[in-house]
Amino acid sequence: MSLVDEIRQSWGWVGIEPVEVVGENDFGNLIIKDVDGKYWRLCPEDCYCEVIAANRAELDQLSTDQEFLHDWYMKALVSLASDKLGPLTDGRKYCLTIPGILGGAYGGDNLAIAPQVELVRFSGDIARQIKDLPPGSQIKLKVVD
Repeated sequence: MSLVDEIRQSWGWVGIEPVEVVGENDFGNLIIKDVDGKYWRLCPEDCYCEVIAANRAELDQLSTDQEFLHDWYMKALVSLASDKLGPLTDGRKYCLTIPGILGGAYGGDNLAIAPQVELVRFSGDIARQIKDLPPGSQIKLKVVD
């Protein structure tokens, strides 16, 4: 299954109809073009997928926004992860073991490397399960073999 198909399956519930991945960073964040020409950002560490630009011109404008670029490239976190875990290999990205939205730390022992497709699946599943919870809700993770 292609990455676009994985996004469709794992995140389609938010309304995205992906056609192409146009950007990615070392933490598995993706910029995705949809069937309507809108651009979405999928952020696995914070479990969201949302529209960031209504068209290519808005995406081009966003690409010059220093705040967006700082958040997108995550240089300090990438450097920390690279020092701790080593370089990435094909199809793998740095990640947070426990997503930030669930209280996971941005560094230290909460850093790992995982396959990109697993980050898409996992973050989509978590986001779908918690989408209706009010901020500050208590969550219990249950690991099943």
